[in-house]
Amino acid sequence: MLDSFYLDPNAVTGPDPLGILMVAVIAYFCGCFNGAVIVSKYILRDDVRNHGSGNAGLTNFYRTFGGPLTFVVILCDVLKAVVAVLLGGWLLGTVAGANGYAANERISSMWALFGEYWAALFCLLGHMFPCMFHFKGGKGILSGGTIVWMIDWRIGLVVWVGFLLLFLLTKYVSLGSIWAGASFPFATWYFYPDPVIVLLAFLLGALILWKHRSNIVRLIHGNENKFSVHRKKN
Repeated sequence: MLDSFYLDPNAVTGPDPLGILMVAVIAYFCGCFNGAVIVSKYILRDDVRNHGSGNAGLTNFYRTFGGPLTFVVILCDVLKAVVAVLLGGWLLGTVAGANGYAANERISSMWALFGEYWAALFCLLGHMFPCMFHFKGGKGILSGGTIVWMIDWRIGLVVWVGFLLLFLLTKYVSLGSIWAGASFPFATWYFYPDPVIVLLAFLLGALILWKHRSNIVRLIHGNENKFSVHRKKN
């Protein structure tokens, strides 16, 4: 698979499939830990998904509730992405490397990279479609934005600089988010031209764009909401 160009035919070809499955499950449930839903439903007793856009994300939470608990939402969505990506890289690049390829630093680092992208994919799936919250989650921008920095700061620069420029110039969070989803796979392709890694990056980007499909329609028709530091009052 990923290391087929580097190993001889008789060598161990990578982590055990059970290890890959375990990373997917752990990352998914990390993603399910949705800060906006947990804070609004169990602390404020008012589910954020019943307000505004109905999205369980940071922007809708801030527009609806505002206040210092917004930082708790940020912390939750950032930390779960950090944990998922770190675990994915460690389990598939180091722990599973005991199967026979860990001695080869190049191969080990490539499988660690695969683990990070693999975990990132399932973390976003958990965030967007959390099984314990009726599969109704957020759009993945805050967690996804954390993931890109965790994977490679160069990719993080491509994604975040474009996001911030578009947001500051237009005040549309969604436009910056669409840039993030569209640019991530191409930045990955430039820095890591491995077909498996690029495929995972395109899947991640496609998830972001899919969750923003309604925003794309509103942008085209000119009725998308602009971000304001002043939250909407009920």
